[in-house]
Amino acid sequence: MLRRFHSLPGLISALFVLLIGITGALLSINPALDRFRTSLPAGVSVAELADRVVRQYPGVEQIQRTPSGSLIVYYSAPAGPGADRVDPVSGKAIAPFVPSAYARWVKQLHRSLLLDTPGRVVTGITAVAMLVLCISGMLLLVKRVGGWRQVIRPLHGSRSQRWHAQVGRVAVAGLLMSALTGMTMSAATFGLISDGMQAEPDFPATTSGGQPKPVARLPALMAADLADLRELVFPSPGDLSAVFTLRTRQGDAYVDQATGAALSFRAHSGVREAYELIYQLHTGEGLWWLGLLLGLCALGAPWMAVTGAIVWWQRQRAKPRIAGNSTAQAAGTVILVGSENNSTWGFARVLHDALREAGQRVHTAPMNQFPERYDHARNLFILTATYGDGDAPASANQFLTLLDRVPANHATGYAVLGFGDHQFASFCQFARDADAALQAHGWRRALDVATIDRQSTQEFARWGDTVGALLGLPLKLEHTPQHPRTFSLCLRERVDYGLQEQEPTAVLRFAAVPASEPASLIDRLFRRNSLPRFDAGDLVGVVVPGSPMPRFYSLASSSRDGILEICVRKQTGGLCSTYLHGLQPGDCIAAFIQPNPQFRPASGKAAVILIGAGTGIGPLAGFIRNNTGKHPMYLYWGGRNPESDFLYEPELRNYLSDRRLTRLHTAFSRVENGVRVPIRLMEDADNLRTLIEHGGQVLVCGSSAMAGSVRLALDAILAPRNMNVRTLKASGRYREDVF
Repeated sequence: MLRRFHSLPGLISALFVLLIGITGALLSINPALDRFRTSLPAGVSVAELADRVVRQYPGVEQIQRTPSGSLIVYYSAPAGPGADRVDPVSGKAIAPFVPSAYARWVKQLHRSLLLDTPGRVVTGITAVAMLVLCISGMLLLVKRVGGWRQVIRPLHGSRSQRWHAQVGRVAVAGLLMSALTGMTMSAATFGLISDGMQAEPDFPATTSGGQPKPVARLPALMAADLADLRELVFPSPGDLSAVFTLRTRQGDAYVDQATGAALSFRAHSGVREAYELIYQLHTGEGLWWLGLLLGLCALGAPWMAVTGAIVWWQRQRAKPRIAGNSTAQAAGTVILVGSENNSTWGFARVLHDALREAGQRVHTAPMNQFPERYDHARNLFILTATYGDGDAPASANQFLTLLDRVPANHATGYAVLGFGDHQFASFCQFARDADAALQAHGWRRALDVATIDRQSTQEFARWGDTVGALLGLPLKLEHTPQHPRTFSLCLRERVDYGLQEQEPTAVLRFAAVPASEPASLIDRLFRRNSLPRFDAGDLVGVVVPGSPMPRFYSLASSSRDGILEICVRKQTGGLCSTYLHGLQPGDCIAAFIQPNPQFRPASGKAAVILIGAGTGIGPLAGFIRNNTGKHPMYLYWGGRNPESDFLYEPELRNYLSDRRLTRLHTAFSRVENGVRVPIRLMEDADNLRTLIEHGGQVLVCGSSAMAGSVRLALDAILAPRNMNVRTLKASGRYREDVF
């Protein structure tokens, strides 16, 4: 519901938001330009300024001071009326004042779309839509990242989704202020609220009628500070009953031209002052620096309008199109899907098609369409993502309520598959909640709940093997989510370890494909024939020729190093690892980068504790390599045998020497009295407790089995301090990249 509440006004108002954002950004420059070409002297009274102006302009009729400080003199002369921008020190003309037709056109386009009253109505409605978009968008972001404390953490999703949310969280404060102030000004324009402008001072019934004094000697003008001036209107020449009209920041008054007394004065009301503040906050006039900030935020509006429309279109394209979908009552197998952004539907479609090819009658639907009866179903599969901090995704937010009304079918066995990201503390939590709820309602569990980390195609294929064994069917599940366009990499260097082992390891270093000719300006601007941007800990997707499924490897380098480095163990029967181990220097591969911003050390001086085993050392070595600030870093790493596969040994020794690595703890399992990483952690428990108590963060990379044993060890180590891995995860101080 919240997503619809955000998307609907966004789609309806996208064009107007884009237009008003661009024009607002253009208008925001004017107050700054006005301010920088104006310098008001301190301590000058209105009387002094008026005297200087009268000496230069005998026919002066009016002096106006803009909110940014410029002084405009309107006068009559034999050649006709005129207007000049004047120097407040001398009263002399700086330049003729000619309002910019372009600026006036942009302002009218911004305020009324050049359509007068109907246009003002539309812009007012657009301001309301912008307010709704700001609030709903922020709430969506908070749910997406798992709470207010995580709102500044790196974002996941497609490029359009990331940029939409990234720009939104930077610009939301300015856009929210512009929307609120714009709404208020629109309401005042149509008389829905008061702007306080109606209250004028009472015009004096009588004046002294005496001969006018020099303007420099009029007490009311002498008492008014130039910095507070808004407008001074001079009396008509020769009319002894005429008066000066003085408007200041504090209020308005009529001034006798003979005595200089304020004949009447009316202070601005609180409503007037509030409206003027709102006007300043919206336009930046008088607050030029705020105007520039709001202008930058306004540029985010058209960006978000475009990216928001792209995200919406991508979501529409990704909506499920299930072929051969049997009815719920006729199906022998039912697949229910919980998805927020439709990505889970791709996996469900693959399962649906594979089961149909195996001769099954299959019904696939959202979890929110859980029917009360399945007459023939013997298998129920639930594929669901988790939204935010363990919440149900959009298509499953009614499932637990519906489950209360559906009687358990003991003949139907169910299996739950969760999709999520290990970096979140509530990884696949809703899948676990759905599994627990089904079991509590008496449903028969056929398989333990399984999870898929970051849409891993390999994990999905392995789960398919398990399902096939359960059903007695040859089930092959291959699903390739949409990935970025690939680029070419050529192997520059390889370092091999454990060649005598059945599963050797290689460190592979790739470079960009060399250009055949000097790069053009376009090539340099768009980084063609060079490495894309990435950091250690990001993932590279390697596409094996003839295989639709990419395999992902954690990067041990950043693009600043000039190479793309991965550490690969050759797996028995492993398609991609065998392919990579067969490469020789000069061979090229197709690959793409998948950002993994959750897995990298946070900035700061607190100690970083790196824990890994086997090829999990790759990104950890990259973090140490980039530790040029020489912050405390401790590495706990496990291998098989120091004689054959002490990965990165020369580099680690160098890092210890130059203090990029503070301490190294190794654990080798295939030697006499061999040990594993958790034992090394327990041996250094006191030091680990101290480091973590003082803000230390933990990064773990390796197999899921290793990561599980590390969590148990750290829970035991931290128990005396009433801490555990879960509390560290909740504060962003425990991050994993496991496979």
